[in-house]
Amino acid sequence: MGILWMIIIGFLAGLVARLLKPGKDDMGFIMTTLLGIAGAFIGGMLGRATGIYEATEPAGFIAAVVGAILLLFIVQMVRGRSIGHSH
Repeated sequence: MGILWMIIIGFLAGLVARLLKPGKDDMGFIMTTLLGIAGAFIGGMLGRATGIYEATEPAGFIAAVVGAILLLFIVQMVRGRSIGHSH
């Protein structure tokens, strides 16, 4: 049940992040879910680095959304650079 729960929370966090971040993000269900899971990982790392979470605690939903939004901005920057340099 733990993996299923992680997928559901990851999808919801990725979906909320995509709704909150301005701009268009072409992603399907799987990429949105992976975005949320990766966002939870990044949010947890940032939370532990700042003392919000202990090493054994998973990131909260808000931290997962914040991490996913950060990832969306990074992806947008990388895509923008690769498109800009292709001329």
